[in-house]
Amino acid sequence: MTSKIIVIGSPNCQLRALFTKLAKLHTKQNFAFAIIVGNLFGDCSTEAELDEISALLQGHIHVPVTTYFTMGSRALPTRIVEKIEADDEVCPNLYFLGKRGVLKTAEGVRIAALGGQLDQSGPSKSKPESNASGKFQSTYTESDARALYGMGNADILITNQWPKDIRFGSKVPVPDDYASQSSEKQIVSDLCSTLKPRYHFSTSDSFFYEREPFFHMPSEDSPQIKPITRFISLAAFDSPTKQKALYAFSLDHTSAAPLTIPAGVTASPLSAPQAKRKNLPSQHESFSRFAAHDSSAHQPNRRGKRQQREPPPGPDRCFFCLSNPNVATHLITSIGDQSYLTIAKGPLPTKEFFPSLGFPGHVLIIPLEHSPTLGSIADAATRTATLAEMTRFNDSLRRMVSERSSGQLGAVTWEVSRTGGIHTHWQFLPVPIDLVNQRLVELAFQVEAENLNYPKFKMTSSTRPDGKAVDTDGETVDALRRQGDYFQVSIWKPGQQDSESATDETTDPKEPSPSSGGLEKVMTLGLDPSFQFDLQFGRRVMAKLLQLDKRMNWRDAPQSQAEEEIDANAFKEAFKTYDFSLE
Repeated sequence: MTSKIIVIGSPNCQLRALFTKLAKLHTKQNFAFAIIVGNLFGDCSTEAELDEISALLQGHIHVPVTTYFTMGSRALPTRIVEKIEADDEVCPNLYFLGKRGVLKTAEGVRIAALGGQLDQSGPSKSKPESNASGKFQSTYTESDARALYGMGNADILITNQWPKDIRFGSKVPVPDDYASQSSEKQIVSDLCSTLKPRYHFSTSDSFFYEREPFFHMPSEDSPQIKPITRFISLAAFDSPTKQKALYAFSLDHTSAAPLTIPAGVTASPLSAPQAKRKNLPSQHESFSRFAAHDSSAHQPNRRGKRQQREPPPGPDRCFFCLSNPNVATHLITSIGDQSYLTIAKGPLPTKEFFPSLGFPGHVLIIPLEHSPTLGSIADAATRTATLAEMTRFNDSLRRMVSERSSGQLGAVTWEVSRTGGIHTHWQFLPVPIDLVNQRLVELAFQVEAENLNYPKFKMTSSTRPDGKAVDTDGETVDALRRQGDYFQVSIWKPGQQDSESATDETTDPKEPSPSSGGLEKVMTLGLDPSFQFDLQFGRRVMAKLLQLDKRMNWRDAPQSQAEEEIDANAFKEAFKTYDFSLE
């Protein structure tokens, strides 16, 4: 059953104008119901506003269609509260959903509402949260929000405040003076992620904002279905800016979520609910899933009884798949069409290690496709596009660290590819240019491999100063990717022209230039599928080289979530000039 619905931004007590406009639209559209977000009554500080309320209560203002509203940023007028408590309605066709409310309309549409602003001080004896008095307060608590989790799913979610990180991954601009820290709340993100509404409406009095639709992670009950949410924030009905304050749409609440993601839909920008984050698997544990057999980092050739393993985890349990509801999305910094970037958990360097960057710089480049190796991605077009985009992210990261350091930093990118693994990825790390120039990076990898009795590295390719790649050992990188099992490290430094291009204002840093290739060496270890390889080999080598032995294990480099978010935001701010995914 399809219902026509209209949503209206803060009327601020312009009641006659509001319901006159709504009556005209209803005559033409025959809405099932209307929803008002933000402040219906405003602050009621003028005689004109008090007259509007009197006219509404006395029946002189007609509400033409069933209309629902919740709490905005201001408390409800005393006369309105008294009328609701007495009759459960303000007037015919005008109903209060409560500060925290759940409703199933006559059409079967499920609505959840969380009005007001977050009160982070919590309840006290002087501020009781009883149902009798609390439902008319202009503030809510986190317990109010979590109380809505029990409704399962919603067709429409109404909140007065925005969910935190809702603008991440979006190309839709907001005004420069938008105060995100006071307007966006984590608990609202948690609520949206839990209810997975088809539509999430909010208010932004001076401007209209409609984000690209985004999909949520599938549930265990429906692993193939990715619910899609459209977030829309309406300007005030009486806004002098004349921004869009009315939004009409049709909703069939019985329709199923699509099995494939439509064009223009992004991954969810919202973090997983905090209650779930406590159970996130450690990075070490997630990496250990990539091993074909049980292994010891310090004894890679140890022979022992083979362990019986569980079946490899699917995308819903894979640490690197966005369909995993427990993925640490606050670490994610960029999402492309085929891959995404995330800062490392327990990064090898600290944010002080590279002063010119101001953040650790340890980044993972991860394909969206759930595949143990790049070569095993089934669809040829997807395989090609994924490799191309991951390479483009790698090039952009190189350009960023080089230009921010005035050519004093190069980069190392390594990949562990195992056909018995789960989800391949690349790790990127800045490195002082002197270590590259003195060949200390490649020597460090060669010596550590020799110490562990690994096969010898082969120089599979290098880049000449003219930018052309050279195969130095007769075995191309593409052939190794088809083979599947290998460890590969790319050592890169900017060319002379790269340093000069940092001052060239005509260069678009998001686009590769003839000089952006720099000078690169690619070294590869071909591995037998049964070979027990230390999955932390790349980090171990770089830790020793950078004299960060105490941080060799990620567990020895712990960060709080707040510290991780600071690093992620610092990285995003620095990378946005180079981030082609924002185009």
